[in-house]
Amino acid sequence: MAEQFILCRMSTVAEITNVLPNLSTEELQQVERTLISIYRQRKSGIIFDDDYGVWTEEDQMAVADQAFRMLDKAEQKGKKAGAP
Repeated sequence: MAEQFILCRMSTVAEITNVLPNLSTEELQQVERTLISIYRQRKSGIIFDDDYGVWTEEDQMAVADQAFRMLDKAEQKGKKAGAP
């Protein structure tokens, strides 16, 4: 029974993911406002919340990952160029 529930939810997430690219900018903004509202109601994972939106733990991890990848890439370039 629980497995069926999980599969149903995953199907819903997949459907939402597939539809998002077809939405207009205004519709995407409405979806974003709805998600921000849900984050605020749940108060989970929010690091920063202001009039512009929320900054979540997931956002923080994604930016940190991107920064570390850029540092790794720069380090590899330095090694190839003969830098110590």
